[in-house]
Amino acid sequence: MNPIVFAMRHPITVMMMIVALVGGGVLALSKMRVDIFPALNEPQIYVINNYAGMDPSQIEGFITSVYEQNFQYVDGLKQVESKNVQNLVLIKLTFFPGTNMSAAMSQVVSLANRARGQMPPSVLPPFVMRFDAANVPIGYLVMDSKTRSLGQLTDLAMYRIRPLLGERIPGTVSFSPFGSNTRAIVITVDPDRLRSYNLSPEDVVKALNSGNLVAPSGNLYAQEEMPMVPTNAMASDPQEMGNIPIVPGKNIYIRDVASVQDTTDINYGCALVNGRKSVYLPIVKKDTASTLTVVREVHEALPLFRSVVPKDVGVRYEFDESPTVRAAIKSVATEGAIGATLVGLMILIFLRDLRTVVVVLINIPLALTGSLVGLWLTGNTLNIMSLGGLALAIGILVDESVVTVENTHSQMQHTHSLARAARRAFTATAAARFLAMACVLAVFIPTFIMKEPVRSLFMPLTLAVGFSMIASYVLSSTLVPVLTVWLMKHHGDHAQQAGFFERILPAFGRLVRTIARHRWITVPAYAAGCGLVLWLAGRQVGTELFPQVDSGQFVLRFRAPPGSEHELTRRVAVRILDAVNKETHGQVAISMGYVGLAATNTSTNNMLLFMRGPDDGQLRVRLNEDSHIHLAALRERLRKAVPAAIIPWLQETLAASGLRPEQAARRAKLFFLGFEPGDIVSEVMSLGSPMPIEVVVEGPNREDVRIHALKVRDKLREIP
Repeated sequence: MNPIVFAMRHPITVMMMIVALVGGGVLALSKMRVDIFPALNEPQIYVINNYAGMDPSQIEGFITSVYEQNFQYVDGLKQVESKNVQNLVLIKLTFFPGTNMSAAMSQVVSLANRARGQMPPSVLPPFVMRFDAANVPIGYLVMDSKTRSLGQLTDLAMYRIRPLLGERIPGTVSFSPFGSNTRAIVITVDPDRLRSYNLSPEDVVKALNSGNLVAPSGNLYAQEEMPMVPTNAMASDPQEMGNIPIVPGKNIYIRDVASVQDTTDINYGCALVNGRKSVYLPIVKKDTASTLTVVREVHEALPLFRSVVPKDVGVRYEFDESPTVRAAIKSVATEGAIGATLVGLMILIFLRDLRTVVVVLINIPLALTGSLVGLWLTGNTLNIMSLGGLALAIGILVDESVVTVENTHSQMQHTHSLARAARRAFTATAAARFLAMACVLAVFIPTFIMKEPVRSLFMPLTLAVGFSMIASYVLSSTLVPVLTVWLMKHHGDHAQQAGFFERILPAFGRLVRTIARHRWITVPAYAAGCGLVLWLAGRQVGTELFPQVDSGQFVLRFRAPPGSEHELTRRVAVRILDAVNKETHGQVAISMGYVGLAATNTSTNNMLLFMRGPDDGQLRVRLNEDSHIHLAALRERLRKAVPAAIIPWLQETLAASGLRPEQAARRAKLFFLGFEPGDIVSEVMSLGSPMPIEVVVEGPNREDVRIHALKVRDKLREIP
């Protein structure tokens, strides 16, 4: 049946369908995830293994190579990338889009366990985690205290706050805190005292093993009772270990030759907040979770986090990325509203009929509602791409209604029946409207043949435009005729009073006829002009997957001279913050970073922040909202100001440590500074890479590869 005939014969049915559409839109809006980007189809699995004491070459030879050989049997594997540093290997397995990741995960776990049979016997089982490019930190829980040590803060973050994250905020991925190594009881032996008692360190170890036993409790059977009898073979207080006798019967105790401290294991790095050593816990959302939902739940859970730690420990949420998401969504929605307002104003100017404006504008939110329902049913989310598609469609989808309503005005001059005029207008414009919709949809067909992850990025935009255009066509064929009959008035046989468009129509017609007469000149001139503009403008416009975002925060990656101890790297970080404060005139709101290697028992943190050694460091800086500082210009100033401040200081420091002046100068010049993605938009768009360009040098001989890589690096440094 002709849709307009059905609509005009059953207007109440059409309105009930519209009510159902609105209800479906409200349901879709309440159920859809809100995020800044859609889920990127870039499946990855990380395998992390640590072995304390091994250098990178040993890690690569004994552990990494075995894993890489075994992982070749995993189905759907696209690429294997490994990073080897002291104590640790990080292997990233990238899979082809569409791979069954549940089966891939089980295969990786099975083959990782099998690979351990070919490794040294003391190698621990690996961590195997699914981690995609969209899994990025959306904030950090920062802990500080004036009375407690970093080890105690790390202990509180690890065992009190981290378990609550998974319980109260299910959309997060669990990671260990950055800051200090785990709590440990350290017994420091005085060698002089040992010699005075004619003892050796092995005697102290034997005394600890025998005097601090893990012994199970037993039961006492007495007079029909069976009470549980605990043992005191293990010290309940660390200081009690000092009372363990080394030589029984001679009154020589551990406290006589050693000191007992409740501290941490050996630290290879430290976390910094505003230049001071601190502890922070990253909040990493899952790729299936909403950023706004996770951030809201974190803020709601902050009182609970504070209640499970001592009162002298502060817990706060920093580097909140939700304002970026809200601002992006709000800006897209605002632009869409402005577009709809301008569309209504143009219709009012040209048709000079307020009722017509109402009929056309009603079609806009309903078409967008239909698009929302379609996006929800296809499993998409509300993100900057889908909202951008809706905003883009506003100016296009009104064409369906405008053409129908404008033709209805023309048909009124040929019939006294408003309903007959509406039907004739639909019949006259049906083919043109369908062809216009098909042409718009055809523009987005290449999206379906794009490669991942670009396809996943632009597919929501394509579907948003497609669903809104289809909904607009259906509404213009059903609802618009009904509203035309109900709301519009027949202006009779007389033509309407000449309006703006009617007044300029004769001049416009003369211009068109003139251009048509000189078409052999107009068309080549038009093509040449377009080509010239494209050539001139195209040379000046850069190429980016996504435009740069000035979010008021940036990330500095720096490296002290190779082989530096992490305490020197920390001092370099403090000097860099001083230089940043100077360049920004004190506009730094907060800074946070990490220097050195992550502790071996928190090796999964390398998926978020990979550090090559104790000489490596990263600083995350956020400026005040009213600073009005452009990040691009600030980065260029810092590229010059930071080395100018750090290199002379490094030279003096290294010379004071005992190096000859020429050696200190040479090592100080090895200081490195770079910038990484500093906000959630840039981090997601970088697809997990810390740098926008990655150069890979491969070859059978490591030393040859290294020499060639250094040559490539020197050539790249010549690029301005």
